[in-house]
Amino acid sequence: MLIGILQTGLAPEALAPTMGDYPDMFARLLDGHGFTFRTFQVVNGVFPESVTACDGWLITGSKHGAYEDHAWIPPLEDFIRKAYAAHVPMVGICFGHQIIAQAMGGRVEKYAGGWSVGPTAYDFDGETITLNAWHQDQVVERPASAQVLASSGFCENAALLYDTRTLTIQAHPEFKTEFVDGLMKTRAIGVVPDPLLQEAATKLETPLNDGKIAARIAAFFKAPRS
Repeated sequence: MLIGILQTGLAPEALAPTMGDYPDMFARLLDGHGFTFRTFQVVNGVFPESVTACDGWLITGSKHGAYEDHAWIPPLEDFIRKAYAAHVPMVGICFGHQIIAQAMGGRVEKYAGGWSVGPTAYDFDGETITLNAWHQDQVVERPASAQVLASSGFCENAALLYDTRTLTIQAHPEFKTEFVDGLMKTRAIGVVPDPLLQEAATKLETPLNDGKIAARIAAFFKAPRS
C-alpha cells in the first residue's frame, strides 16, 4: 500500500542530519506494516497530481499555524476536501490534525492555556495512551463530521475520526524521546516558557505507547471501505 506523505514542515537543521526529517520518522513508526511511502513537500508548493495518486495520505506536523497566511495552505485544504469526498483514507498528525479540522469546517487557534510538551497521557476510549506532545495550537471547535476519539484535561479534541475516511491525532507518535529533547534545546528556546521545559525534562523518560498508535494508524489505512 502506497502512502503519500504530505510534508508541511521541516525538522530543525540541527537535528535532521542525525534524526531524519519528518517523513523518515513516519517511515520508522510504520515500519513492518507493509507500507511504501512517497513524500510531497507541500510546504514548498509540491503537491500530488491527484488525490488518487496514492492509496492513502498522511499529513505531517509543522511549525506553522493552520490559520497563517501561506500560499500552500488553501490548496492543501482543497486537497483534503477532495480526498475526503473520494473516500481516500487520510491521517493527520499535529498540524495535520489541525489543518484537516480547519478544512472540514472546524476552528484552530493558539490555545490560551499554553503549550503541551513531552510525554502526555490521553484517554482513548477509556484506555490511557502516552505520547509525545509538542503544540500550542489546538482544534477548539471540531467539525460536525468529526467524533472525538481521544482527549485530555489540556486538549479536548486530541484525536478525531471522520467516519471511515479520516483519522487525526494531535500528539506526535513519530517523535522519539531524543528528538523531543533536541527540540527543547533548539526550537523551544525563547518560545516555550522555561518552567514548562523544566517540567517536561523531568518526564522525558516516561514510557510511550507509540507502537499502539502505529498499529491503529496501520489498521485504519488497511480497513475495507467503499
